Amino acid sequence: MSILHTVNKSPFEKSSLDSCLKYAKGGSAVLLYEDGVYAALKGTNMEDKVKSAAQGIKFYVLGPDLKARGIADDRVIDGIAIVDYAGFVDLSVESDKVSAWV
Repeated sequence: MSILHTVNKSPFEKSSLDSCLKYAKGGSAVLLYEDGVYAALKGTNMEDKVKSAAQGIKFYVLGPDLKARGIADDRVIDGIAIVDYAGFVDLSVESDKVSAWV
């Protein structure tokens, strides 16, 4: 069963991403959106944690939320796919279950 985990809180303010990663199994996907996009940035103390988790979990970040925060695409950790709203919908439909970590 594939699960799409969505995280919308900044990892620097809430523990939503940490909780998500404890339960996310290999083959799952994590979509970072709203303030969750900050977890996708190179050069932060989250980078190693995300890269380590990305060995078995696919990460996505919502492009419009990056842009809304003035974050350029080239600041996103290598290997994290940038998706638009249609991509968010596609991920949701392709998954057996969606789990929101708020």
